[in-house]
Amino acid sequence: MFDIPASSASAAADDRAHPTERIGAGRYAPSPTGDLHLGNLRTALLAWLFARSTSRRFLLRIEDLDSGRVRPGIAEQQLSDLTALGITFDGEPVVQSDVTYECFCSRREIAQAASAPHGAVPRYPGTCQNLTEADRRSRRLTRQPALRLRADGAWQTIHDVLHGEITAEVDDVVLRRNDGVPAYNLAVVVDDVFSGIDQVVRGEDLLPAAATQAYLTKLLGHHLPTYAHVPLAVNVEGRRLAKRDGAVTLPELAAYGMTPDAVLRVIAQSLELTGPGEPVSLDGMLNRFDLGRLPREPWVVVPSGGLRSGM
Repeated sequence: MFDIPASSASAAADDRAHPTERIGAGRYAPSPTGDLHLGNLRTALLAWLFARSTSRRFLLRIEDLDSGRVRPGIAEQQLSDLTALGITFDGEPVVQSDVTYECFCSRREIAQAASAPHGAVPRYPGTCQNLTEADRRSRRLTRQPALRLRADGAWQTIHDVLHGEITAEVDDVVLRRNDGVPAYNLAVVVDDVFSGIDQVVRGEDLLPAAATQAYLTKLLGHHLPTYAHVPLAVNVEGRRLAKRDGAVTLPELAAYGMTPDAVLRVIAQSLELTGPGEPVSLDGMLNRFDLGRLPREPWVVVPSGGLRSGM
């Protein structure tokens, strides 16, 4: 296991960690499909550091719209793990499924009211883009359609504080799945707008979706957030860290005698926010947090032989 001693992490936080008045907000938005592993926890901590260091509120949103993959009790375990590391949130968690309601408007009524936005990730080849009405009527007899964005080849530019200016083609992403559930790309944009999120810190694996989500944000008439897509935690083969890579969640690590303080030390060292033998705490990490010194390489996690940064 990790050959790293436990620290005496403090749960205290300085005034910057608990400002009384803030403009805008950052967020962490896990899906309750499994325990958070070290990479998830590291991203959550970075999102907290980005928000607190810029005097923003920090919110937790549980993205549970994909009910087929949601596991009972996981959201509570995720919150418990984040709390164990000392990560604090403002207000109660927002649960996506709690902020939806049934709508009985016809497509015609919606189309007359406004043009709608949409979202998803792998690029859509345009198979159904130019179907005739007769084609659509025929296909509806055997399958309910999803609703997809007609981007018409639009391009969108975002600015990421770690990756700079990025311009990408907007994808014809799904807006509403064929089971009637709002699709991820639309839901995440609507919820960010609704919550006043103006800072999005998340893993680099979501960078390809950013331009399309920014496009949807503009379609809704809102300003783009500040983006920061942070390096991932990966296994020794360079693939995104997963539970199959060994003991990588707080409950699994606890079985090997690693306390939350020890895990926090591991993550802090991966971010170069604590030195050997130093006590580690979130307020101490916040005082040292410097965007210009943030490691830009993936964090390689070796559960059986310690940890190292870089590839």
